[in-house]
Amino acid sequence: MMKRKELAMEQQGKDQSAKAAPQADLDEQALFFHRYPRPGKLEIQPTKPLGNQRDLALAYSPGVAAPCLAIRDNPEAAADYTARANLVAVVSNGTAVLGLGNIGPLASKPVMEGKAVLFKKFAAIDVFDIEIAAETVDSMVSTIAALEPTFGGINLEDIKAPECFEVERQLREKMNIPVFHDDQHGTAIIVAAAILNGLELAGKNIENVKIVTSGAGAAALACLNLLVSLGAKRENIWVHDIEGLVYDGRNVLMDPWKEIYAQKSDKRLLAESIGGADVFLGLSAAGVLKPELLEQMAEKPLIMALANPTPEIMPELARAARPDAMICTGRSDFPNQVNNVLCFPYIFRGALDCGATTINEEMKMAAVKAIAGLAREEISDVAARAYADETPVFGPNYLIPSPFDPRLILRIAPAVAKAAAESGVAARPIADFDHYLDQLSRFVWRSGFVMKPIFTSARAAEKKRVIFSEGEDERVLRAAQVLLEEKTGVPVLIGRPSVIEARLQRFGIRIRPNVDFEVVNPEDDPRYRDYVDEYLSLVGRAGINPETARTIVRTNNTVIGALAVKRSDADALICGVEGGFDRHLRDVSQIIGKRKGVCAFSSLSLLITQKGPVFFTDTFVNDNPTHEEIAEITILAAQEIRRFGIVPKAALLSHSNFGSRDSESARKMRAALEIIRQRAPDLEVDGEMQAGSALSESLRKRAMPNSDLSGEANLLVFPNLDSSNISLGLVRTMMDALHVGPILLGAAQPAHILSTSVTSRGVVNMAALAVVEASHTDFAAIS
Repeated sequence: MMKRKELAMEQQGKDQSAKAAPQADLDEQALFFHRYPRPGKLEIQPTKPLGNQRDLALAYSPGVAAPCLAIRDNPEAAADYTARANLVAVVSNGTAVLGLGNIGPLASKPVMEGKAVLFKKFAAIDVFDIEIAAETVDSMVSTIAALEPTFGGINLEDIKAPECFEVERQLREKMNIPVFHDDQHGTAIIVAAAILNGLELAGKNIENVKIVTSGAGAAALACLNLLVSLGAKRENIWVHDIEGLVYDGRNVLMDPWKEIYAQKSDKRLLAESIGGADVFLGLSAAGVLKPELLEQMAEKPLIMALANPTPEIMPELARAARPDAMICTGRSDFPNQVNNVLCFPYIFRGALDCGATTINEEMKMAAVKAIAGLAREEISDVAARAYADETPVFGPNYLIPSPFDPRLILRIAPAVAKAAAESGVAARPIADFDHYLDQLSRFVWRSGFVMKPIFTSARAAEKKRVIFSEGEDERVLRAAQVLLEEKTGVPVLIGRPSVIEARLQRFGIRIRPNVDFEVVNPEDDPRYRDYVDEYLSLVGRAGINPETARTIVRTNNTVIGALAVKRSDADALICGVEGGFDRHLRDVSQIIGKRKGVCAFSSLSLLITQKGPVFFTDTFVNDNPTHEEIAEITILAAQEIRRFGIVPKAALLSHSNFGSRDSESARKMRAALEIIRQRAPDLEVDGEMQAGSALSESLRKRAMPNSDLSGEANLLVFPNLDSSNISLGLVRTMMDALHVGPILLGAAQPAHILSTSVTSRGVVNMAALAVVEASHTDFAAIS
């Protein structure tokens, strides 16, 4: 035992030395990050157009008088006519900034800007960071309370104890909007969720456990208050600070908030009171918890060592002393990170959306239970990608969800809004939670709004079998689970059963092969001979002999999947998660073939930007299509776009703007337009035009006042593969747009070849689209 401890301590020293070395480099990078390309991390963007005199008249004088008077007559109307209902103030006086202490309000501004960025990134909440030169309770309260007309909520940040307690208390009494001191309650909510799950794993009940704390500041006391609300007994809580045990009769460094936890005891030291403790809660200083003290704790102890950057005990030391311990820290390089970003954006999201007048205990407890419950679910693919090693599953090393889990907002915000309504503090209770979840899902996935008609159609359709060539890939396994959970389609996975089973277990995915879904084993499938014969009948005159055919059908999963669709053993094919696009297209072309009347395969890509959906074609297949092929591609793309419930508006792009140049490519696009107008007279289309004209009606009208295209084009048709693929990559990267596709056009049966960078959600999106295609009789011929 001692040898293990010595080795752990030696390793701890090495780790600290290694981490100290790059600190200067990290500081330099951070300074550069905050300074360039422009100082700071925030900017303000208008949400309404201001392009002409009428816009200005509506946005400001005289038009702005109308909403002003509406709000005067009904203050609740501010939520309808202003940004107040989605605007939070992050307020600090800089007296307790991170581990830097009282550095003042101005020096705290980078932290508050960072908090604002987190609100926006994780919950789409707008924030003004407000740093105030006010250190007394009265000055802070008067300053912050005066901000109520501007904001829908107040997030207090980095205010030292004990002033922070009184400031929050008075503000909650004075203000009719949520006031939330995140240093207290954010930490408390995450800690409480971790403790609930840790006690469940240990088989213990919160009413009976002994809790020993090191630290009695704002966060520690808030944690204890919330644990008491959840059932912990005050007589079982032992609080220590720099003066030792908080005991009955102590006069040094005492305040009313600590006094609640004063014990009637002659013990004074942490070492004297830790015996038999089930939970150690540390919010104090590095190295406070010695390894020998852990040996006195109860069976399966829960150690919350949350001091940053160095915890009260390093996890390696704790594990060496107590292998049965469950350990949480505040650091991202260890499991079970207690990170406030897990909750504060989503608590405010739920509170703002229901017009909560405060954030009460019921709302906080709802958040605790939502976070604890999410940790017990299978981890999402987005969260899983944040881990370099095996995907964590609920257990001692995964008591709380990853901060990267996009489902946090879907669990916490509705739970908080429901609790607000049930406890009577919601001014605008949410009437339709299904609709509310749908709105949140749109924000989470960004594809939610555009993909909703597809998923609605897929769920309503007769269940179709979607076969996945790369059935052993983690993204496909996760997509299969989503398809089953959402009842979108029936997954069929090509892969080795033993590998699929092992990876399902490794990634914590609960679906099981040949129980929840079918597995096609390429090494041993009873249909093998039939598939070989079918393959030979299709490609036997293309240089493939029987021996080669047998090898290909045994080793090429895309060939197997395409044959399954061809033979009606599956309804749609998804491939391309691994390998080159051209190789997969060759197999699809040889086996499934082109739709009747279609001259060539092509592809369509959807980019979901902040401004809305835009479709690009042809982004993956044809190097330099003819004018006939461009016309065909445009008509096929328009048919596909209609499946999304979107009316296509096509722009044939060129360097020429309505005849301004007479190059070969410009003539090609003009010729394509004539064919499209003949074959698809109902399609709104025009060209040839420059990209600016396609996306700006005002620019287009200057060049062509009588254009057949109205508004902004949503289908951009390019003259060749270079221009389309380059444009797709540029727009996708520069606008941080979500890519759906590529969508293969022209196949005789539903088949899609994805890119190797696709996410699990991208696989789900394309599988749902394939289900819809397989369900429609129009998947037969070009119109």
